[in-house]
Amino acid sequence: MVKSIFYGFLGALILLGIYFSILTLVSGWNFAWDQFLSFWYFIISLAIGFGIQIGLYFYLKNISRRRNSSGRALAITGSTSTAAMISCCAHYLVNLVPILGITGLVTFVAQYQIKLFWLGIAFNVLGIIFMVNRIIKVRQNG
Repeated sequence: MVKSIFYGFLGALILLGIYFSILTLVSGWNFAWDQFLSFWYFIISLAIGFGIQIGLYFYLKNISRRRNSSGRALAITGSTSTAAMISCCAHYLVNLVPILGITGLVTFVAQYQIKLFWLGIAFNVLGIIFMVNRIIKVRQNG
């Protein structure tokens, strides 16, 4: 159990590290910090939800004797969490990649950043529910 909690905490920190790394590379540390302060409640919620899923995954892995599909749910919700966190500032990528012609995509993401945050949180909740159900089923069967 302690190992699962450790991995969950580590997963949340890694997700925050990815967030800060990408935004710092795109627009600098001050900008990354300002965006974090503006959207901290979403960013922390996404990181905590992802960390809980990591912890549940390792707990399930430890109690399960057979293979299960929980890794797929973790990958999907983790990717969604990361994308939602980064999307808050993705419109600043326009400064770096105007030649690639993705300005329209970046503008679209910028317009829907709050909705993407909520989508990421919803995927986190669904992922947690899925993992808890898997744990319950494994514990009942064995």
